[in-house]
Amino acid sequence: SLMHTLDSATTVPHTPNVASPYLLIFRDSHLDAYKTMSAEQRQLLLKQWYDWYDGLAAAGKLRHGHPLEPGGRLVSATGGRVTDGPFVEGKEVVGGYFLLTVKSLDEAVEIAKQCPTLRLGLGLTVEIRPVADICPVLHSNAANQGEGARRS
Repeated sequence: SLMHTLDSATTVPHTPNVASPYLLIFRDSHLDAYKTMSAEQRQLLLKQWYDWYDGLAAAGKLRHGHPLEPGGRLVSATGGRVTDGPFVEGKEVVGGYFLLTVKSLDEAVEIAKQCPTLRLGLGLTVEIRPVADICPVLHSNAANQGEGARRS
């Protein structure tokens, strides 16, 4: 089910034909669209999500994934300001994520295209991001300065 948590694994460099981690981030921009669905339609959609999740897990392509609660906090650099949110002024809500282990970005994209909610045209988008072994921005800056950046 969506609440399964598989053991966390370390990341590996993105090498062709070697399984690498990719994050699918589910973003919703039209939460009110779900209110127009009947209880049966919502139940069917939930079952489709469970089936999709369980199929990916059974195929060894899914490390874990979770839906996210709508509340939370947002901490900004401006004086450590904390606001309720995390999306007080946002137009999109991050509703959940899957952490995949697949052989390429193209494979992750093909998996994302199978998202049950995408077929309904309810405003959901799926962002696909490769997971880095170390922070690419900090590593890039350190390399430019002639310093080797290492993960502690």
